[in-house]
Amino acid sequence: MTKTTKAIKNSSSQRFSEQLGGWVSSKQPKTLDTLIANFGEKSFAVIILLFMLLPALPIPTGGITHVFEAVVVVIAAEQVIGLKAIWLPDFLSRRIKLERLVKGKTMEAMLKRITWLESKSSPRGKLVFKAPLFSRIIGLIIIALTVAAFLAPPFSGLDTLPALGIVLICLSLLLEDAVLLAVGLVIGAAGALISIFLGAAAVHFFKGLFH
Repeated sequence: MTKTTKAIKNSSSQRFSEQLGGWVSSKQPKTLDTLIANFGEKSFAVIILLFMLLPALPIPTGGITHVFEAVVVVIAAEQVIGLKAIWLPDFLSRRIKLERLVKGKTMEAMLKRITWLESKSSPRGKLVFKAPLFSRIIGLIIIALTVAAFLAPPFSGLDTLPALGIVLICLSLLLEDAVLLAVGLVIGAAGALISIFLGAAAVHFFKGLFH
């Protein structure tokens, strides 16, 4: 049995918050390879969750999250076409620095919220997650919400709700909670609509200033 297989097998009995916290606090290099080795089939949801944490914060990011969002689109597209293993082009892999992403107060706060959600959540509507084409449909939804967050005007904070919707959707996949999935879909859709309408209004306003 390989080390990777052992890691996945040993983690199967842990709650997700414990598994994620263990990886964050371990001495393993914080790379995509070690993350995938620890989370196995859950890696799609875990990576998308981690990369959308910063856009989901209620603070203007000034476009610095676009690299993360580009990665999310690539990973979600791989989910749509049915890939079983994550692949990323070299130019994206080289720019990803997971160490800074997982070693700050943002991750500590996120782990606390995940732990709280786990205490309130339970496997609900498992049949939903096993439905044919479910994974591909979720991939398409994540792409749409990520594009909405990506196109939000810089420093506007309009990327927050679409990104938060994605975070909740990923958590619902990891916890197998259809109620949490519904909440994530509603928040994400509402955020995308707000981002589209207010973003368009802002563009129209600034165009009017120069004409």
